[in-house]
Amino acid sequence: MNFELKSLGLVGVSTEKCDALVVLVHQEFKSAKDALSTLVAEAVKAGDLEAKAGKVCVLYKPAQANASRVVLASIGEGSGRDIRTAVAAAMAAIKNPNLKKLLLCFAQASSGEAVRTAVLAVADASYVYTTTKSKPEPRTLQKAVIAATNAAELQEVFLRAVATVMGVELAKEWANRPANHATPTLLAEAAQELAKLPKFRCKVLGPKEVAKLGMGAFMAVAQGSDQPLRFIVLHYDGALKSQAPTVLVGKGITFDSGGISIKPAPEMDEMKFDMSGAASVLGVFRSLAQLKPAVNVVGLIPACENLLSGRAVKPGDVVTSMSGQTIEILNTDAEGRLVLCDALCYAERFKPAAVIDIATLTGACMIALGGVRSGLFATNEDLANALSSASDVSQDLCWRMPLDEDYAEGLKTSFADVANVAGRAGGAITAAKFLQRFATKYAWAHLDIAGTAWKTGNQKGATGRPVGLLVEYLLSKAEAR
Repeated sequence: MNFELKSLGLVGVSTEKCDALVVLVHQEFKSAKDALSTLVAEAVKAGDLEAKAGKVCVLYKPAQANASRVVLASIGEGSGRDIRTAVAAAMAAIKNPNLKKLLLCFAQASSGEAVRTAVLAVADASYVYTTTKSKPEPRTLQKAVIAATNAAELQEVFLRAVATVMGVELAKEWANRPANHATPTLLAEAAQELAKLPKFRCKVLGPKEVAKLGMGAFMAVAQGSDQPLRFIVLHYDGALKSQAPTVLVGKGITFDSGGISIKPAPEMDEMKFDMSGAASVLGVFRSLAQLKPAVNVVGLIPACENLLSGRAVKPGDVVTSMSGQTIEILNTDAEGRLVLCDALCYAERFKPAAVIDIATLTGACMIALGGVRSGLFATNEDLANALSSASDVSQDLCWRMPLDEDYAEGLKTSFADVANVAGRAGGAITAAKFLQRFATKYAWAHLDIAGTAWKTGNQKGATGRPVGLLVEYLLSKAEAR
């Protein structure tokens, strides 16, 4: 789908030919004398368009516009959440196979936040997964024009939003794919495909190379599956070699059965989403290819399946990580931290400015924060603040969680340097404390996206988070130099 930003007000959009026109109306809307403004004012006055965000008034071929359908949609106070709600409601009201060109207009001067939100909301509402369908019904919307009276000053934000959409949709694509269509090998091939773009490089390590590195924790998770592991190293070289890179580490468990500590059968199909961290890293790199910021970024993806077989790792087994630390595996379903700990150790060789890992790590984080905010853990205040700020700007929200040393007490064991799980209490925190042991030589942050990476129920599907947050963070780093 193509996006375009045009400098148009209500007078201009009324003559633009399109399949559907969506007019976003603020609760403080002041009518001008043109026909479309008058129509909006009359709808408000008659009570056909309520001020509450998400309320819509649908019109068919009104004389005041050159569109087959017009939707007046209230954005309430105009917050990001209000705009998302309004766009989603408007898109639902005009869902039609003949919808190919959409014109979305702000009835008043709009902010960068508003435009960004509108672009992402239109993309999200029109997204369709088709890869494994025999008779796919793809997205029909081909072009979305965003109209604002102050478009010139919003161009940079608009381009960021469009690039973010590209990254989000790539992340959705790979996270949504069934595990047999998103094996570690196929995930590596997706990274190699990205590496064909300018300023990109990719190296893929297989079982022999990983064994030579001593990644015993990663190999332990992979050994129960017939699918060979892959360790993906993706580079974006946007700045001088002397500039320390930011390293993104994405958990790439392409299917998680829980291993010997097997998961309950209900909703186990959703464990195809356990590589959403890896998918988000691929998505970020796709956005970087579009935006070309002056930063260096390394993406590390330890990819494998966590299955049970005669070869599978067992509860009570002790393995040696790349760092040399030994780990007692008390629960084979706490596998994400095992593949990540070796990747975090590998990250040291890049002498990074910061390392951020992204993982669907714990159900405990989902219980704590639900599907609204990702959990943020960090050992460096500047990094934590920068990520929190990026989450606010991008509206891809996170929440800082504690890393008190007392939480590590439950990870003690008599049989290894550390156990891979503690008790149920504070499970998201104890998981982060485990990872922290392997991330002591650089500024480190951990994003637990277990609650935000996908939706369940009748809206089941990947969200593409936290691509928006990470892209905004990396762009802020580029602008600060």
